[in-house]
Amino acid sequence: MSQQTQNLMKKISLAKVVLNMGVGKSGEPIEIGKQTLVQITGKKPNARNAKKSLRDWGVRKGEPIGIAVTVRGNDAIELLKKLLVVKDNQIAEKAFDNEGNLSFGIKEHIDIPGIKYDPKIGILGLEVSISLARPGFNIKFNKSKAKVGKNHRIAKNDAIKFLTEEFGVKVV
Repeated sequence: MSQQTQNLMKKISLAKVVLNMGVGKSGEPIEIGKQTLVQITGKKPNARNAKKSLRDWGVRKGEPIGIAVTVRGNDAIELLKKLLVVKDNQIAEKAFDNEGNLSFGIKEHIDIPGIKYDPKIGILGLEVSISLARPGFNIKFNKSKAKVGKNHRIAKNDAIKFLTEEFGVKVV
């Protein structure tokens, strides 16, 4: 047997895709943002509250100023393929971090395939955050305060290689 077997614990997978919209004020803009995220993902979004008061902007602590939705599993893979079409399958190298995450923005949500312009909603922008994982990464969420080992973390090059092979992404 000259063929070397690949370690299954080193296999990278897509953990989650998070879509985030910061609208800046509560009320109707939050509801419009929720409708938009439901239209894009089909999942129920959650409001994100302000962490501190900013008097100049008229924002109070605890007031909802943004909306986010997390998508996992096969739905996340399909959603990521749609979102990458908007960016012409090109992502900047600076969008990757050293922990297996990457983020990019979409200026107009109507650029996403399958989304039609609605005059009631208008045009909104959103941020996309993608998290990659390996088997065993859930240990960092246990009560035991365990950490993921240095050799098991996802480096920037590993994340780039995974997205290039699995999704045909071109890193610029």
